[in-house]
Amino acid sequence: MNLTISGHHLEVTPALREYVLTKLDRVTRHFDQVVDVNVLLTVENKKEKERRHCAEVTLHVKGRDIFVEQASEDMYAAIDQLMDKLDRQVMRHKDRVQNHHHQAAKRLDAAAG
Repeated sequence: MNLTISGHHLEVTPALREYVLTKLDRVTRHFDQVVDVNVLLTVENKKEKERRHCAEVTLHVKGRDIFVEQASEDMYAAIDQLMDKLDRQVMRHKDRVQNHHHQAAKRLDAAAG
C-alpha cells in the first residue's frame, strides 16, 4: 500500500502523521485490498473559525476510487470524522464486492442443478 500524506498551508508534523496512520489502520484492518492512499490536510483562510481545517482522502482499491472529505474547526476532529466516513464507505464497497461474487455462485448452482 502506497501512502502519501501532504499538507496545504500546513506543515505535517510527525504527531499529525502518526495520528493519520493510527486512524487509517482501522480502515485497512476492515479491507486489506487497498492499493494506495492520498491524504491531503488543508487549513483554509476563512473569516469564521468553524470548518477551517479540511481533510481529504482518496483511497484507491481494485476497481474503484473512494474519495472522502471533511471540514471541522480542529484538524484532529476533521481526521476523526473523515476516517469514520471512509470506514463506512470501505465497508459498503466490501459488502458490494462480496455480494456480487456470492450471487454469481448461486446462479451457477441453479443452472447446474
